[in-house]
Amino acid sequence: MPPTSETLTAERILEATEEVLRRHGPAKATVVDVARALGVSHGSVYRHFRTKAALREAVTKRWLDRTAQRLAGIAGADDRSPEQRLRDWLAALFAAKRHKAGDDPELFATYSVLVEELGGVVRDHIADLTGQLTRIIAAGVEAGAFPLSDPAIAARAVFHATSRFHDPGHAREWTAPGIDEEFEAVVDLLVRGLRTADGQG
Repeated sequence: MPPTSETLTAERILEATEEVLRRHGPAKATVVDVARALGVSHGSVYRHFRTKAALREAVTKRWLDRTAQRLAGIAGADDRSPEQRLRDWLAALFAAKRHKAGDDPELFATYSVLVEELGGVVRDHIADLTGQLTRIIAAGVEAGAFPLSDPAIAARAVFHATSRFHDPGHAREWTAPGIDEEFEAVVDLLVRGLRTADGQG
């Protein structure tokens, strides 16, 4: 039975929007399509999201937040050393992005387009991820593993240095032969750099 306007929630609208985007792509998907998929009027959708742009922003944020939430668990895993957390976090980010690109390429392509349109959402997502990296590196500084004066600068450097393994613009490279070995080599180089950031060793 289709939801009534009384039982309609923002989450249900976002789920339907994702399916509509998967089916039609960002250029053709409309709020009317979303309403039709839910069996409600488009006015019911607009009661939750005032504009098409607001709906697109919310569904894109939801998509990006799934990755950030998974990574947050690793960033806060105090039972692992900061170095291991850093390695695990970067590996999980690469795995999450590769999973999205490989398992649902239509939706990945759709979100890649939307992300280009929504600079504020992307900036917030990157700030969240680099904030998690900063916490991991700061823990390494506190433990004496990473002799750094500014964990935030180091976190941004690590994030940008590994962009080949998480920036959607490189998605076609993620299934290339040897990509896992290249990822490990980059991470090893970064970890060695963090360990000897004061120039010793």
